[in-house]
Amino acid sequence: MNDTLHLPPALATGVGSLPGTDVREAAKAATGSFEDFPHLPELPARGPGADMIGRTAGLLVELYARVEPSGWRIGDRPGRDTRRARSWLGEDLDALEEFTQGYEGLLKVQAVGPWTLAAALELKNGEAALSDPGACRDLAASLAEGLRQHLEEVRRRVPGARLVLQLDEPSLTAVLRGQVRTASGYRTHRAVDRQTVEATLRDVVGVHDGGPVVVHCCAPDVPFALLRRAGVAGISFDFSLLTERDDEVIGEAVEGGTRLFAGVVPGTDAPLSDPAGSVMGVRTLWRRLGLRPGLLPEAVTVTPACGLAGASPGYARSAYAHCVRAARSLADNPE
Repeated sequence: MNDTLHLPPALATGVGSLPGTDVREAAKAATGSFEDFPHLPELPARGPGADMIGRTAGLLVELYARVEPSGWRIGDRPGRDTRRARSWLGEDLDALEEFTQGYEGLLKVQAVGPWTLAAALELKNGEAALSDPGACRDLAASLAEGLRQHLEEVRRRVPGARLVLQLDEPSLTAVLRGQVRTASGYRTHRAVDRQTVEATLRDVVGVHDGGPVVVHCCAPDVPFALLRRAGVAGISFDFSLLTERDDEVIGEAVEGGTRLFAGVVPGTDAPLSDPAGSVMGVRTLWRRLGLRPGLLPEAVTVTPACGLAGASPGYARSAYAHCVRAARSLADNPE
């Protein structure tokens, strides 16, 4: 179980996606901006198969998906869409390998988590896999094995890296609340039992044996307590969506050793304040919780609020540099 994410203080990293289609430029940005905590970039602008769902569908073992007008649908055999997704991921890994020669340190890779995948992938009847508990189990098992193989491949290419696995779960709150719409759009799928959600996440988290797993959820009302029980070492979220209702669970998470990946930099083009201003809300939260200021840079990693696929290339580079400076501000002046 990944109870604690032991990271050096005042780190920053990206969430995952970047704008554009230039694989080498993206790898250069992700490794050059975050010298201590780079990540494998994702470039969804290339088209279906480079998007987060298609990319993760390409990792599945003995399950395949193809693009339909309504979205990604599970099929019987690998087709053009699966091959394209795997080919693009291979290109991304080639570029990452090129820019991490001799690198020793933290390296983050991302994939869609089991519940967002179940909410997005369609069965043959056009309904989400979420509608069928058996399909959800099969999907989670296939994802777990695919992630295990993916992590092995990244270790082979960057042997000095200590891998951090990020599971993207933007639909997690909707799954728990029964807010995922059916194919007709007139109804919603029934809420999934919280214990089932937790157990499935725990199984998938467990594939990164001995390594830290972070869950990224950029929706409101992130289920912090559930994710901690599932064994995640860190929780990544859009800081602007927090409310004071979250104070207690965040305080418990910090005191329990869970790393907070605070998304404080906008994910699309916006004016950037000074770096200290970007983390002012984090300092305010700390004071409100009565937590020791010196703990702040040890407990918080600074990131954009979400992926940067919708940003301009210039803004994406600026946002990454801004995250690094904001993290340094936290370390230099935690109070």
